Amino acid sequence: MVTNMLLGCLVSLLFILNRAVDSRTLHTDSCSFNVYTHELRKYYADMRHHAISGDTETGVKILDKSLMKNVQEDQTCCFLRLLLRFYVERVFNNFSPSEPHQLRCSSAVANAFVSIRRDMQKCHCHCAEETHRQIDSMHTAFDELQIQLAAQKAVGELDTVLDWLEALGHKA
Repeated sequence: MVTNMLLGCLVSLLFILNRAVDSRTLHTDSCSFNVYTHELRKYYADMRHHAISGDTETGVKILDKSLMKNVQEDQTCCFLRLLLRFYVERVFNNFSPSEPHQLRCSSAVANAFVSIRRDMQKCHCHCAEETHRQIDSMHTAFDELQIQLAAQKAVGELDTVLDWLEALGHKA
């Protein structure tokens, strides 16, 4: 009995330590918080093919990489907060994967984004007009497509978001 309890504690400890290793600290202009980028990548990889294979509007971009590169350093917090809001409220609410496994993966990514948003509540983000314009351009591109197609396209572009989040994790 004691051996089983010790084994259970050891397994729990290993799980916690493994999660801590997978965690990255994101640094924005006004605060820092942890994100499990490895888990996000894993879940995204499981649903990416579905999102990309159904994208018939290949000439349209909702989230262009140049948009992410042009975020001013003092606007990182604001941009991230608005980006997460866009994905949680508009994209994941309208994304409908065909398989239960993809639905679980999409829910896991959406829940991770909700968790990051919750952690960001302690941040004091100042939003400049230019940052709002950048996010508005995403909303405009999203609105120009049929809603489910737009959501599918935005999910297919999540690798851009994840790359940017990982780059934030590397800042000192």
